[in-house]
Amino acid sequence: MALDGPEIRLRELGEDDLPLIADLRNDLDTQAWSRTLPPDYTVEMMRKRYWDRDFSHKPDSAMFIIEEKDSDEAIGFVSYTDLKDRHEATLGVVVAQRWWGSGLAIQAVDLVLWMLFVRMGLRVARLWTDSSNVRAVGAARKLGFQPSVRLRNSVFREGAYAEGLMMDVLREEWFAAHPAMENNQEMPWG
Repeated sequence: MALDGPEIRLRELGEDDLPLIADLRNDLDTQAWSRTLPPDYTVEMMRKRYWDRDFSHKPDSAMFIIEEKDSDEAIGFVSYTDLKDRHEATLGVVVAQRWWGSGLAIQAVDLVLWMLFVRMGLRVARLWTDSSNVRAVGAARKLGFQPSVRLRNSVFREGAYAEGLMMDVLREEWFAAHPAMENNQEMPWG
């Protein structure tokens, strides 16, 4: 099942997406928080992690490829992990640098929030970033996320230490920003 936004589509991961995922995982600008330095992910590693799993469905996580609708180009991915039934999940989003500032990552996260809050009834969504990633912090704030945990000197980025930030948005905060959604199960963007 694909989820459609105004300019993007979220779809299932396919074999052809593995090189993009490996490239994004190896890009220090998109993965500054990574503990694997230097990153050395390969397509084969991504295949084992996402494609050749013993079970194709993990009920506590999901990954979607973000596709730009006009070109059908895969531009990144968005995921949720650590789903605790009807309570919380942790989000992640990575897009290729040429799409930074386009607003497409915000659309992707908003679609996943719709699914989590409206369809799955979750209470809170969380994400991790770092204080030096001004673009990610700003995008998260646009979606209603607020810093909830700060880990001092936990991320080394561009030659300096930064705070690791957990940011979260509560169900009622998301609905306050999307008032038409509270009693409506249909996606407003489709």
